[in-house]
Amino acid sequence: MTDAADPVLVQATRGAFVERSHRGAYAVAEVSGDVVAAAGDVDRLFLPRSSVKLLQALPLVESGAADAFRLDPRRLALACASHQGSATHASAVAEWLAALDLGEPDLMCGPQVSSDAATRAAMRAAGEGPRQLHNNCSGKHAGFLTLARHLSAPTADYIAVDHPVQRAAAEAFAEATGAAEPLAWAVDGCSAPNFACSLRGLAHAMARVARPHEGFRGVRATAAARLRDAMAAHPFDVAGEGRACTALIEACASRAVVKTGAEGAFTAILPERGLGIALKIADGDTRAAECAMAALLVRFGALDPAHPAAVRYLTPALRNRRDVVTGSIRPTATLTAS
Repeated sequence: MTDAADPVLVQATRGAFVERSHRGAYAVAEVSGDVVAAAGDVDRLFLPRSSVKLLQALPLVESGAADAFRLDPRRLALACASHQGSATHASAVAEWLAALDLGEPDLMCGPQVSSDAATRAAMRAAGEGPRQLHNNCSGKHAGFLTLARHLSAPTADYIAVDHPVQRAAAEAFAEATGAAEPLAWAVDGCSAPNFACSLRGLAHAMARVARPHEGFRGVRATAAARLRDAMAAHPFDVAGEGRACTALIEACASRAVVKTGAEGAFTAILPERGLGIALKIADGDTRAAECAMAALLVRFGALDPAHPAAVRYLTPALRNRRDVVTGSIRPTATLTAS
């Protein structure tokens, strides 16, 4: 994703100097598809990565698989999660797989070192290596396997783009975002297909999830509402302690559900306002994406600027090795101006 046409959204300062600038683009849309605020090229195709896990999980619910396998809201949240691989997350996914008469070897997301410090230390002390259960996408993959079981499709190679599970995910993604078929795609970090769309289309999709019974029809509307509400009710399962998604969902309460993705992608669902937000930081910087999303949540009334989570992500202090504050990360007026 080139950044020549995109404005600077976030800057990192050291004293009075701007040391680093992060260009990007964002769109804020209503359920009608009208864009109420935007900057940069919002029509260029990009890979939204994990910011669209809710859309990938729509077939899990609308097919009847979630009810057939008695998935509670926590498991629905895990299906949409990029969790930190804590012992709690890994155990929850293991229990889910066991209920399917499956196990960790059936996952195809690949092993990953836990991002949770306590879990990582305990595993090292026990001489345990990285496992697939600790992969931040293991919940999404458990959802894929659940859908495969329900469709009587093979559980092997469920990540293939022509597998019934991925065909269902592609159809839901295309319909929600308005992306033209055949969808452009690439292999994601967890080995599943990641389909491309525009920021305009993705913001519209998130607005449709914000007001699902206006944005979708029939079972898809119900599925979108259930997944959104599951994420809102279980923010820890969506990410984990100290993670931006968990902290921002908790801080926004019912006003917003947010989901990060790799390489600077981020989405937000604002049910009270009926708005969807999609943003992409061009250089993929995570802290810049978190800052930009916090700024947009404040701007559109979902996040109190005085809340500790807002302060933490909106204008985080930069410190040196002696814990001296040397600068900060801050949003530009392109994000904050009404």
